[in-house]
Amino acid sequence: MKRRFIVVVLDGFGMGAMNDASIARPGDETAGTLRSILEDYPDLKLPNLEKLGLMNAYGKESNLMKYSPEANYGKSELMHYGADTFMGHQEIMGTLPKKPDVQPFQTKVDVVYNHLKENGYKVEYVEKQGLRYVVAEDYVTVADNLEADLGMCYNVTAPLDYCPFEKELEIAECVREVVTVGRVIVFGGTGNNMQDLWNAEEIREGKFIGIASAKSKSYEQGYECRHLGYGVNKNVQAPTILTRNNIPCILIGKVADIVANDNGESISCVPTSECMELTYEAMQKIDEGFICTNVQETDLAGHSQSTKEYKHILEIADKGFEKILAELRDDDVLVVMADHGNDPKIGSSRHTRECVPLLIKHKDIKGVNIGLRKSLSDVGASVCDYFDVEAPDNGTSFLDLIKYI
Repeated sequence: MKRRFIVVVLDGFGMGAMNDASIARPGDETAGTLRSILEDYPDLKLPNLEKLGLMNAYGKESNLMKYSPEANYGKSELMHYGADTFMGHQEIMGTLPKKPDVQPFQTKVDVVYNHLKENGYKVEYVEKQGLRYVVAEDYVTVADNLEADLGMCYNVTAPLDYCPFEKELEIAECVREVVTVGRVIVFGGTGNNMQDLWNAEEIREGKFIGIASAKSKSYEQGYECRHLGYGVNKNVQAPTILTRNNIPCILIGKVADIVANDNGESISCVPTSECMELTYEAMQKIDEGFICTNVQETDLAGHSQSTKEYKHILEIADKGFEKILAELRDDDVLVVMADHGNDPKIGSSRHTRECVPLLIKHKDIKGVNIGLRKSLSDVGASVCDYFDVEAPDNGTSFLDLIKYI
């Protein structure tokens, strides 16, 4: 049977604070990404998302966007802790989130130093203002991540002209073995050197020390990056399960950089129009398989705290859905969703802990409300159910609710 399951993730496109926001993420209890955009642009019109049930999921109509009687829709809570793109996508693919610790690197610096040394690496301490981090093999720094919420991630950074990415990754994997923060982010670029990394060294709040990524010149050329998540096992996620069963899997956009897809096709991309076009082209290329696209620029607009830019990116994405919807065949399923919120008016540039939309399109199914789901993993579980393969580690399929046959 020729059939495809397409998921488009509008990164950071939240639908209002989760009930636990005041406890789990204080400050987010007033978050509402879509609400903030509509407050500034009440005449926003997204005809394709409207048709898919955007306002149904939101629970109210706006000046120009109304409920769609034929839409299949629902919302989902986040099971992962916080509000994170990396863990959000691991959850979507079927990972059961494991609660990470939030710790300054200072609490683990000796453990990391000793573990690297025990594994045969040359290791040195760097100390500034009473804070320490480590350098392995002369070129690989291990320190606090200064971009995410402090204490949630550690960065492993190297100038790749002096240390191959593969060697840097080996060191990062060794670090991952003994730390329990949410992510170890390993990255580097070419054209820079250790002096550029030293120049990017910063201290925050008197207890976090790291290499500021944007100042390290790592992004300017030859950039490579890998995210090593806490408790993430690719073998129980939808892409690995599908490709193990010879079902094609194509990941497009940021999801290509953060989800394992060893036997599938992963296409990195940032511009929204290009991501949508690549999704359409992928649909044309395969008769059967799973396609997942991440539209990152919605999240970037949230980080920039610009409702104007967020509106603009949503309009580009909505336009891209025209060709995707036209390309859907009778047995195809399309899901439009998000991974967390990123309210541009919350007063900070960080993600927000919000429920996210689930808009579901199948040509023969209309007017179904699948309710509030407890985990983003219900999408990965539905993908595996759709292709009749083993279920991922987490999630409950919603295909029975939309009466898919």
